[in-house]
Amino acid sequence: MALSMEEERILTEIASQLGQEDPRLADRLSNFGRLRRRRRIRAAVAIVVAVLVIASLLAAALATVPV
Repeated sequence: MALSMEEERILTEIASQLGQEDPRLADRLSNFGRLRRRRRIRAAVAIVVAVLVIASLLAAALATVPV
């Protein structure tokens, strides 16, 4: 649902006031989506690395088992 011009103006005014009153909070809120995305990417990379480490350990263990 699209916002009306008046609603957009009000939100812009609120954002401007927040930026003047509490710049740190305004900065954190503006970066919120990007930070969540970075955390997801880091978690995915950590999972891939863990799977690769486990796979390499299993391969090494199987390579040392006599046939």
